[in-house]
Order: sequence, then C-alpha cells, then structure tokens
Amino acid sequence: MNLAAYLEVFRNRRVGAVLVFGFASGLPLALTSGTLQAWMAVDGVDIRTIGIFSLVGLPYTVKFLWSPLMDRFVPPLLGRRRGWIALTQIALMLGIAAMGALAPRHAPIALAAMALMVALASASQDIVVDAYRTDVLRERERGVGAAVSVLGYRVAMLVSGALALILSDRIGWQHTYWLMAALMTIGMAATLFGPEPDRTVAPPRTLREAVWGPLGDFFSRRGALALLALIVLYKLGDAFAGTLTTAFLIRGAGFSATDVGTINKGFGLVATIVGALWGGAWMVKLGLFRSLLLFGVLQALSNLGFMLLAAAGKSYPLMIFAVGFENLTGGMGTAAFVAFLMALCTQRFSATQYALLSALAAIGRVFVGPPSGVVVEAVGWVSFFFLTFVTALPGIALLLWLRREVAALEHNAKDG
Repeated sequence: MNLAAYLEVFRNRRVGAVLVFGFASGLPLALTSGTLQAWMAVDGVDIRTIGIFSLVGLPYTVKFLWSPLMDRFVPPLLGRRRGWIALTQIALMLGIAAMGALAPRHAPIALAAMALMVALASASQDIVVDAYRTDVLRERERGVGAAVSVLGYRVAMLVSGALALILSDRIGWQHTYWLMAALMTIGMAATLFGPEPDRTVAPPRTLREAVWGPLGDFFSRRGALALLALIVLYKLGDAFAGTLTTAFLIRGAGFSATDVGTINKGFGLVATIVGALWGGAWMVKLGLFRSLLLFGVLQALSNLGFMLLAAAGKSYPLMIFAVGFENLTGGMGTAAFVAFLMALCTQRFSATQYALLSALAAIGRVFVGPPSGVVVEAVGWVSFFFLTFVTALPGIALLLWLRREVAALEHNAKDG
C-alpha cells in the first residue's frame, strides 16, 4: 500500500465532520479565558477580579459529572450524539452573543454568569463531540480523526484568541464576540449533515446504568487497572517538561519574549499540527500499538533536545530544533493517545467513558506542575530535562508489558 492509499482515509464524511467539530470545540475556550481576560484588562477591570474570573473554566475540569446524562437521554431530533451537540451549540451561540452585549466594568457579575454558562455549554459540547468521534470513526480512521480534531481545535483557538484580539481593535469587543457567535454556525452545519455511526446501539435503560455501567464495562476487561496506569503515564514526561518550557527559554536560556512568542508559540503550533496530521497518517499503516510505542519513544527523546539547549546555552539553531522536535513528536503522540482513548470506549457508554478517561489523563499534568520549579532549583535545568526524559520511560515500559491488550483493541471494538 502506498502513501496515497494511506492518505485516502482523510477523505470521507466522518473525518470531515470530526474536523469541523474540532473547530466548534476549540472556538469557545479562549472567549471565556484569554480573550475575556484581555477584554477585562482593556476595560479597566482590577486584577483581582480578573483572577477570580478564571474560575469560570471549572466546568471543563468536572464535565464527567454530568456526562452520564448525555449517554442516557436522547434528544428528539438528530439522535443521541448530534442532538446533544445541536443543543449545546445553540446555547453557545446565544451565550457568546450575550457576552458581547455586556461590559466587563459595568456588569461584571452578569458577564461572569454568562461566561460560566458558555463554559458549561462548551464543556458539554466537548463531552458529546468526543463521544461522536469515538462512535462514528472506524478503527483505521481513529488516528486520522484525532489528528484532524487537533487541527480544527488549534485553528479555532487562533481565531478566538489571536484573531479576536486583532479584531477588537478594529471593530470593538461587542462586534468581535458577535462574530465569534456567528462562527458557531460552522459547527451547526456539521451537526446537521454529519453521518451517523455505522452501528446503532441502545442507550442505557436507566440513569443508574448510565452512571455505573461505564465503570463495570471498563473494569470487566483484562488489564483494566494497568490500562488506567498507562493513561496517566503515557504523556507524563511530555507534560513534565512542558510545565516550565517557556520559563526555561526566557530565564534559563536567555531568549527574548519575542523569540519565545515567534518560535515556541508560533512555530511550535505549526509543528504540533503537522505532527498530529503526520502521526494520524502513519497510524493507518502502523496500527495502534506500534504507533503508541514509536511516538512515545520520540516524545521522550524530544525532552533531551531541551537538555542539550540547557547545556549549550543560548543557541537559535538548537532552540528551533528542540522546539520543533518536541512539538512535532508531541502532536504525533497526541494523535495516537486520543486514538487509544477512543479504542478503550464502548459505544453505549462512550460519552461517560471518554470524559472519565480524559480526566484521568489530566491527573499527571496537575501533579507534575507544582514540584517542577523546586526540582529546577535543586538540580538545574540540564538535570531537570533529563529527569523529564526518565519520567517518560515507565509509560513506555508499561506499554510494552500491555502489548497484547493494546493490540487487541484494534480488532475488538465493542458496540455495547
């Protein structure tokens, strides 16, 4: 099979819908975080209030709490997945437009309430979009689906982040938010015309089954606890290094903020997208296990690029290499990892299972952040990045130990 045949998997309605849903998922995030903070700062809101507004992002962290409702209940139109997506997108369009009609300095409480509603609708959309992607993609399309979802998400964050800030200087904040609300119609188009999964399964019969069924189903499989450990460990080294990358480039290596913004943020974003797309295409040939292994090893090795930069000192060629290699391999690893999470889900409970598994994956990132600064002060930047490389090795070792279980996921997709 040649490369053209591998890339053919990109060209179908299922992958196209997943791409657009990735955009719809990424668009609201900055509007309740970074872009909203910029608007408040420009409008003269005090820094304490701006800090408190960060709490509106809480629904993204605890979205698994109401995910069983989206497995159990079926809206009257468009089915269990697209029906819920449509409802959340309507709420997002109205909520984002309402945010634009408020002024941070004059109506901070109303704006906070509306931002919280938007975050709640956005987190709910994420639950069902993840479930839809899990249900609709065939086994060999999962890597590609993960890749195009990352692409759509990142493009949307640029639109609602960088582009929105630029537009605010030209058309004002109100019209910028109204334009962002109008852009949600792109997601609505995918909702109306997106395909249904090949297999239709019955939803949980009761809310009790929707809550406990996903857990019972997952823990009934062989190696369940080890698979959960793998979810936590697979990208732990990558996350450990990423907690202080920006601080290292500025304070440790001596690069300017412009250097970091251009290379680490701009070039790094492009490398991440390329890595995700490249990794998704490779997965068609390699399969799930070999992709996880190869991309996991490359992810671990990428941390050594920053170790070399820390040892060499300020070097633009080394910085470009380290940033490019880290983001490229991180994108590849993300494509494989998301495909792995999808493969672990049963279609009947995919909303709840994916929400729980993705929350579990975030645990490692939460715990490696606080001690990272202490480690740097104790051992220095060179040893810190070597430790991040070592931190990635247990996940690779566990993956090798679970080879049979992971390989079986490629051929045993369950329909519940």
